Amino acid sequence: MALGFTDLTATRRIPDKTMNRKTSPKRYIANFGDGYQQRIAQGLNPLDETYSVAFKTRPKAEIDDIVAFFDDKKGVTNFSFTIPDTNGSGNETTIKVICEDYSISYDYDDYYSCTAQFKRVYEP
Repeated sequence: MALGFTDLTATRRIPDKTMNRKTSPKRYIANFGDGYQQRIAQGLNPLDETYSVAFKTRPKAEIDDIVAFFDDKKGVTNFSFTIPDTNGSGNETTIKVICEDYSISYDYDDYYSCTAQFKRVYEP
């Protein structure tokens, strides 16, 4: 399976190579005197992951299809997103994400760009 996601037109959309992942551990912290702390992970999936993706300088029709897909999901319905596997095996991993926000820039003529934030969700 190739990186990216499949939109409403059944077309595989591959983001630019500048995709970024940000991970933030969720944890409970109890602070005690003299700077002592106890920490414990929150829940079964304690890592918040967000992905910054970009689709730059692409034909208007392609950006229209990508935005229509995000509009259809309304930030609540998850979709499959394939990312590089981080263990160095060269394989890929498919995860569930929601699109938290996205924006369009009108570059020139009929070439647009779209940037988006995906948040990993742990759902079937």
